[in-house]
Amino acid sequence: MTRGRARPVDDGLFDLISLVRAVDPPAAAEDGPLPALGAEHHALMALCRDEPLSVAELGSYTDLPVSVVRVLLGDLDDAGLISVTRPVRLAQRPDEQLLRDVINGLRAL
Repeated sequence: MTRGRARPVDDGLFDLISLVRAVDPPAAAEDGPLPALGAEHHALMALCRDEPLSVAELGSYTDLPVSVVRVLLGDLDDAGLISVTRPVRLAQRPDEQLLRDVINGLRAL
């Protein structure tokens, strides 16, 4: 299914909670013809055609390991057949020294 690949091209793109939605194929393929898609590719496209689904849900619905789903989604993404919405990263904790400086500055007022 994955043609020997263990990871998608963009490894960070397909988080477990990334939402995937099928899009219409590009009208004119700029990079040449669309790649030949297997049955698993078509199954993933059919599942996320009506509503966006997470990578974890796609793995569950297809009974495929998530690692395989990620590689297959990478193929679909390269062909421009899906759109991916990545989760928003949580804010990082502020620097403790910066917070102390702000508190000290407020006290000085």
